[in-house]
Amino acid sequence: MLFDLSGRTALVTGGSSGIGRAMAAALAGAGARVVLMARGEGPLREAASEMGATYVPADVGDRSALLRAAEAVGDVDILINAAAVNLRPPMDELTIEQWDTTIEVNLTAPFLLGQHFGPRMAERGWGRIINIVSQQATRAFGNSGAYGVSKAGLAGLSRSQAEAWSARGVTSNAVAPGFVHTPLTDFVASDPVRSRALAERTMIGRNGVPADFAGVAVWLAGPGSEYVTGQLISVDGGFSVH
Repeated sequence: MLFDLSGRTALVTGGSSGIGRAMAAALAGAGARVVLMARGEGPLREAASEMGATYVPADVGDRSALLRAAEAVGDVDILINAAAVNLRPPMDELTIEQWDTTIEVNLTAPFLLGQHFGPRMAERGWGRIINIVSQQATRAFGNSGAYGVSKAGLAGLSRSQAEAWSARGVTSNAVAPGFVHTPLTDFVASDPVRSRALAERTMIGRNGVPADFAGVAVWLAGPGSEYVTGQLISVDGGFSVH
């Protein structure tokens, strides 16, 4: 019962790849009805077919398209914001356009979806919001730039959502990965020297993979985490404390 999501509906942005896809598959495996949201219809279709989910194509960086897609989804019990862009030039080369794109996708989209679904969850007396952030929510690392700012803001948004709705049954938490090999991090993972150095900074001795996030997704999305809200939870093999 602590990990049973039967009868619940989950929306996962960025659910066609990486951490979002692994989390979505885990929720589906725990009994939830899962809806995936991302830009590319081909990868969405493939991921949805694999896990028995449905999907709604949308560019989360386009506010109008995002809100139209949210309306099309209908009511959800679980919202996972995993969609992100990873634009990280050196700070003195960061452009206004890169800043705007990063903030829009990584922070504004989760805010808008939270504003859309959070009050509805609260009216029904139950809900779960899970925001995927980064170790850069609390520390600078590798040209953090706008990316680090967006993830720090998303951690703060999680606390604000928790403050607003937890008393009415809606928890909101942030999950902070360490270094995880996903399509967003291919440029680092393909460098054996950098990849090995990152693995050595963990306590476990390896870098993360998307499957490492399945368990925390099911736990935070279900009844077993009822008393956990407003938290930043690191899933990083000990990277952040080593």
